[in-house]
Amino acid sequence: MRTSDTDRDLMTYIIWGISCIFWIFLLWNPGNLMPATHCLMTLCEGRETSLKMLLKINSISDMMIGWILMVFAMMLPKLMVPIQNIIDHSFKDMRSLMVFLFIAGYASTWIVAGFLLNILILFVSIQMPGSFIPAVILGVVVLIWQFSPVKQRCLNKGHYHPVLAAWGLKAYKDAFSFGLSHGFWCVGAGWALMLFPMVLPQGHHFAMLMVTFMMLSEHMEHPQIPRWKVNFRLKLLRILVSQNPIKR
Repeated sequence: MRTSDTDRDLMTYIIWGISCIFWIFLLWNPGNLMPATHCLMTLCEGRETSLKMLLKINSISDMMIGWILMVFAMMLPKLMVPIQNIIDHSFKDMRSLMVFLFIAGYASTWIVAGFLLNILILFVSIQMPGSFIPAVILGVVVLIWQFSPVKQRCLNKGHYHPVLAAWGLKAYKDAFSFGLSHGFWCVGAGWALMLFPMVLPQGHHFAMLMVTFMMLSEHMEHPQIPRWKVNFRLKLLRILVSQNPIKR
């Protein structure tokens, strides 16, 4: 059931291609197809605001659409390894649905987390519209969380790929459960980083790109002993530097 290198490359291109499409919608919103912005702090910059006003500008459903696009743009490249694991250990005529169920389970955890985080952002937008204070406070929280043993434990759990049933309804159930559990640990590891760009009144697109790079990089690190440790987890940066063709 193991796939060929050609199939692996094709899967990689497809995932990166879909991720890039989501990024195009987030950064440029061609044709104004997106019904809402994914950064309420930008909308509220420099003026008094209220819950009624915010919900008039962006309904909860519109905010969640923006959140889902943000999650898929930033997270899809991180799913290449577990998706490949599913493809390698499933029958050809079952792979597509199993991958879909895995992604659905994964997305479900981020949708729940996104609903709660968007409620928090609504509250912050009302209390301190257009202010950098929430971003500064959250930046401190991000640093503490980044170096905490709980964060490392979540990253370690994200490397676990369970044995899935090969046939029948149980195979589909296992794929969905795998998505739920993988998403849960991803939320545990990345909730603070995902929230940070959304509380910035300016520069949130650049922050989203930086956060994506950081989350991809930390996902590439090997599991480590959970403990308090100053570790920026920049493996992706080290790989890019080592492969730089320019000789010094």
